[in-house]
Amino acid sequence: MSVSASASVVSSVAPPLAQQVLRDETLTPENPAAYNLYLTAGPAGLRVGVADVRRNKFVVLEDYAATPATSLAGQFRALAAQHDLVGQPGWNSVRLAVQNRAFTLLPAPLFRAGDEAAYLRLHHRLDSAHETVQHYRHSTLETVSVFAAEKALTDWFLALYPAGKLVHQTSALLEGVMHQSEQAAARRVYLSISQQDLTIVAVRDKRVEFCNVFAFTSAEDLIYYTILVMQELQLNPDQDPVIVWGDLTHDSELFTILRKYIRHIRFGNRPFDLAYSYRLNEVFEYRYFELYALHLCE
Repeated sequence: MSVSASASVVSSVAPPLAQQVLRDETLTPENPAAYNLYLTAGPAGLRVGVADVRRNKFVVLEDYAATPATSLAGQFRALAAQHDLVGQPGWNSVRLAVQNRAFTLLPAPLFRAGDEAAYLRLHHRLDSAHETVQHYRHSTLETVSVFAAEKALTDWFLALYPAGKLVHQTSALLEGVMHQSEQAAARRVYLSISQQDLTIVAVRDKRVEFCNVFAFTSAEDLIYYTILVMQELQLNPDQDPVIVWGDLTHDSELFTILRKYIRHIRFGNRPFDLAYSYRLNEVFEYRYFELYALHLCE
């Protein structure tokens, strides 16, 4: 396998531990132009997805545990140094979603290019030595996401993929939610749960009414934030439905407490109108939603 120079810079860092590697036998790595490469990076680790462009079908899903005390850029370099897909050139399209709590959403008419840092400083203390400010325009929502990303990660990604698209995890989630929501539908709450982060989105009539990320350390914290947001939106936990995606199971403490306080709660589906290799049936459909939803980010 060929390895780009930038991918092999950090050889002393051990590659991330693979937790899930699922590949369809139809994948042809020697023809990357036929595929889109999707990546996510956050506290839980790195995730890799590959979609066949012609068939509109996911054929790869890989999940790598976070490497403690190593930057996201360092983890990706270590992965790319021994990987046959990550770090390789020639893809039809490449998209990377970063997961953190440093983001804000603006109405598109109020956004002015060049002022991203000023917008973000209202919500986040920017570390200019280690962070860079990026933005992503949701064309169908008339909304712009402004967010911080690890500078070393941004440099690594754009050096390898100058035409690649960098987005925030909430942007992938929003695109996926809007793809599944219905016109003239009542307000509905969606949860995405990862390691110590809870993202809550509320949508009504295909319009985003709420989106935020909360840090939590216990199941009690998680239910507190969920009920608080529902009350602020004048929703009733005994009557209004809530849809959940994320890194949890049916019998986990997190889902148990959610089910205790919210009567109509259910796990969400994968993004609609996409195909998925039968290999991906090994994982629950409500997992990796944001990775799949990168396919919907323009």
